[in-house]
Amino acid sequence: MNDTITIGYLAKRSGVAASALRFYESRGLIRSVGEPGKTRRFRRDALRRVSFIRAAQTLGLNLQEIGEALARLPQQRTPTVDDWARLSMAWKPLLQARIDALTRLRDQLDDCIGCGCLSLQKCKLFNPDDAAGGHGCGARFLLDEPAAE
Repeated sequence: MNDTITIGYLAKRSGVAASALRFYESRGLIRSVGEPGKTRRFRRDALRRVSFIRAAQTLGLNLQEIGEALARLPQQRTPTVDDWARLSMAWKPLLQARIDALTRLRDQLDDCIGCGCLSLQKCKLFNPDDAAGGHGCGARFLLDEPAAE
């Protein structure tokens, strides 16, 4: 039995577009094998690695965070159950912080429904306590500063 699969087969089995798989490869999350310039082929265990990536994305992790986690595994090894348990424990504080931020957003949203103020000086969502005012005049969020969480 051949131990490699084509990118098309990997895309079909994983439900991830071939273009996304190529992007994952460009980011070092997965690795093809074989000769450059030929059809991309992957070891069969790449399917489990792609599944790991998709599960982590479902949790809200970005590709940089996923890549940092996968980099802790030797030689592009496929994550095991123990790896998932260890990595997911490390992600819990990050996920809790996101849950807390979304809860605060949800709780403050009632103040904005129907408000129509569009005031970045007093808006609790985009500029709590006029934090952007300390960075100068103008549209700070558009010019150089991300919106406050």
